[in-house]
Amino acid sequence: MSSRSSAEVLHYTAFSADPGGGNRAGVVLDASGLDDAQMLAVAAELGYSESAFLTAPDGRGGHTLRFFSPKAEVSFCGHATVAAALALAERDGPGDLLFTTPAGPVPVTVAREDGELRATLTSVEPYVEEAGSADLAEALAALDWPAADLDPALPPRIAYAGARHLVLAAASRERLADLAYDFARLEAFMHRLGLTTVQLVWRESAAVFHVRDPFPVGGAVEDAATGAAAAAFGAYARELGLVPDDAVLTLHQGADMGRPGTLTVGLTPGDTRVRVSGTGTRID
Repeated sequence: MSSRSSAEVLHYTAFSADPGGGNRAGVVLDASGLDDAQMLAVAAELGYSESAFLTAPDGRGGHTLRFFSPKAEVSFCGHATVAAALALAERDGPGDLLFTTPAGPVPVTVAREDGELRATLTSVEPYVEEAGSADLAEALAALDWPAADLDPALPPRIAYAGARHLVLAAASRERLADLAYDFARLEAFMHRLGLTTVQLVWRESAAVFHVRDPFPVGGAVEDAATGAAAAAFGAYARELGLVPDDAVLTLHQGADMGRPGTLTVGLTPGDTRVRVSGTGTRID
């Protein structure tokens, strides 16, 4: 019997209004009848990088939200959060939501802008830490990236805003476009450091970045649009003084995979949390 037989699964793409762009996610709006093994089985059967599972409302205006890749539960997933919020908004109307995730509470506001629904999530409290030299060397070896191809203006760091990501900046768009890595080696490295993705970035201009996110720990070569990494990158950019405290950043992701998407990252003076917003659409 299919693991999906006991739950209605909706299919969305996040961070693009085009069904052919952005990052796809399964959304189960009522997963109260599924146990952990069944949720993992649904995610594996769907094959998306992550899927979102909500319990019934908690009576206080919130929902419990969990995320599963085809291989494991994930502490936080931005694109699946956006997909879940859009699914609820299409059913119940736009407004404010509060998701209780394994990483902590994540408020989301859904509004209609220019005829499209747009979701804005607010991350949990982020942090940024140094990346050790030996760890950096191992990451570069797994990626087959020479250290000389890194941008010295954007130093490597590990950033967290619900999940941990190693941020590595390419010195050129060509370097970013050329991604052919050792899957098993990078996966083992990421498990050792508790990383969800490696956030590869190239800075086009002061507030515009192109990003890619290898995701071997989730069973995917690459994530098409990564809201959790975008939130972590916002914390990284602010921590290193790369952008002002009120910056709005545009992250382009997925073009190298043929699934272009756009993530908007907002910083607010006096609030260390990061806001990530984007559109999305149902694809079934």
